[in-house]
Amino acid sequence: MKLFKQGLWAAAVVAALGWQNAMAADVTLRFHQMLPPQATIPNLAIKPWAEKVEKESGGRIKVQLFPSMQLGGRPPELFDQAKDGVVDLVWTVLGYTPGRFPKTEAFELPFTTGLAEPASRAFQEYVQKNAMDEFKDVHLIAVHVHGPGLFHSLTPINKLEDLKGMKVRGGSRVINIMLEQLGATPVGMPVPAVGEALSKGVITATTIPWEVVPALKVEQIAKNSTGFSGDRGLYTQTFAVAMNKASYDKLPADLKKIVDANSGMVAAAMFGRAMDDGDKVGLALAQKAGNKIVTLSPEETARWQRTAAGTRAIWYKEVGEKGIDGPKLAAEAAALVEKYSKK
Repeated sequence: MKLFKQGLWAAAVVAALGWQNAMAADVTLRFHQMLPPQATIPNLAIKPWAEKVEKESGGRIKVQLFPSMQLGGRPPELFDQAKDGVVDLVWTVLGYTPGRFPKTEAFELPFTTGLAEPASRAFQEYVQKNAMDEFKDVHLIAVHVHGPGLFHSLTPINKLEDLKGMKVRGGSRVINIMLEQLGATPVGMPVPAVGEALSKGVITATTIPWEVVPALKVEQIAKNSTGFSGDRGLYTQTFAVAMNKASYDKLPADLKKIVDANSGMVAAAMFGRAMDDGDKVGLALAQKAGNKIVTLSPEETARWQRTAAGTRAIWYKEVGEKGIDGPKLAAEAAALVEKYSKK
């Protein structure tokens, strides 16, 4: 009887292992990014995207999520991690590698974009038409932007003069140029470093959208926020979800179709929508904390627009030296944002 029971147990183990092997994923993709899992994009975009791909593949694709740079490196290295096959997928800020994506910078010019979902659709179409050569070393899943850019500061910003000499975190090369035009002293750093930099006084203000506020607890440190009148934010940053080319190429044709179905405009809109939803959460937190939230008047906003306009001239000159028609690209970016904002 004892031997019989042992035989049954062994048979059950073998059967269980066989079932597990049958249910095991054909492909495991490692998805690496810089923010904690509760942050807006990891929680409201990357996780649902991964779950959707897994479900539509019938479990044949498994997406392993690695937040907060758990696989090593620094945020500016993420794109190269995807390019070099260190990981399979990344979500990254394009502006973290200055000068590498000059054509995409048209979307970072002052007062170009507003709500993230329509602007992300516009950015996706723009990149597909104008900038795919900048992504030739990876398989591009999608690009997107964040919502209207504003300031969060230790001291109030009620007018343009309040920014003069203030040390302000900028998230990209173009944003830093704009901050200089506005009279601030730009301090470049990836977004995960913002909370500590504010708390230690390394910076006195930061350029981040509302959606980043909860993950970094910015509303507890910077008690002042300043936005702008109208339907365009002061700035935006550009983002990409990129896949290692070899990781994509070795997928069987039917699994490539699953990834493709969750790429392009569909993914761009999904990530942009997450940004817009995150903005609502961040704003509500600041309001609950009793923070001072300022929307500059149309007249004051116009002053900022005129002063920031010099950013375009600088950018046109810089990209022109690389053989890029900056005015043409900026005009197309603005037209696409307008097109999708009306839909």
